[in-house]
Amino acid sequence: MEAQLLFDAKATLGEGPVWDAKSQTLYWIDILEKRIYAGEKVIAQLDKFIGCLSLRPNGTLLTALSGGDELSSFVDLRVGSSQQSVLATVSESANTRFNDGKCDPAGRFIVGSMDINEKDPIGSVYSFNGKQVTKLFGGVTISNGLTWSPDRKTFYYIDTPTRKVQAFDYDLTTGQIANPRVAIRIADTLGWPDGMTSDADGNLWIALWGGAQVTKWNPNTGQLLEQIPVPALQTSSCIFGGKDMNELYVTSARKGMSQADLQKYPLSGGLFKVETKVTGMPTFEFIPR
Repeated sequence: MEAQLLFDAKATLGEGPVWDAKSQTLYWIDILEKRIYAGEKVIAQLDKFIGCLSLRPNGTLLTALSGGDELSSFVDLRVGSSQQSVLATVSESANTRFNDGKCDPAGRFIVGSMDINEKDPIGSVYSFNGKQVTKLFGGVTISNGLTWSPDRKTFYYIDTPTRKVQAFDYDLTTGQIANPRVAIRIADTLGWPDGMTSDADGNLWIALWGGAQVTKWNPNTGQLLEQIPVPALQTSSCIFGGKDMNELYVTSARKGMSQADLQKYPLSGGLFKVETKVTGMPTFEFIPR
């Protein structure tokens, strides 16, 4: 498998890809530039950091926004207009912001926060069901990849500095988690685990920040199954899409790269596609409960 460049976006912090199967559209964000993309097109320029976004059946986007103060918000955004509706807020330290997140198979929006300075475990992971925000757990430094098993019974989660993928029992009816354990340990030589998705076989696909690659893992054994090189040093996240759900879309970033690294990896910040031989899990929409 090879990574093909789709768009040389030169994103500062490309992240959060979601696949809209209805319109066959890939949405993704540049967190630090506060932009939302649909493929190669900028469809929204906001005034707050966009940690992540989710699709809604009504055609709007649910976004997790942070603005450098102690309030972060879940905001409904109507693309093509300036219309924004704040659905809920979370009070956190001014030194945190929302980061990665996505909807669970029942339609809850699961979002984590991170220490802006990437040093202290002051972040948390929240679940928003449209009516209330529930804190699932805290003690997080850089909240990142999250996904579910095909049977919807296991929730996988990454706090990047730990270099681990945690697994939790997941109750889809209540959204509660239990029985945390380590499913995968990432070797220092591979890079830092960042965004993550899963396929229909139950394997996990993890973008490795600083590792110039996306990797495939068996979470039941912790075994590294495949390594796919990406010509961008800081691969940040991935999601399955395409007509047959076998295309892996990969975001990347230029944040913090030296001139030497940029010369070696000039496509950093680009959007990539990998043709795989597996079927990916779908992007779940936000459905208020």
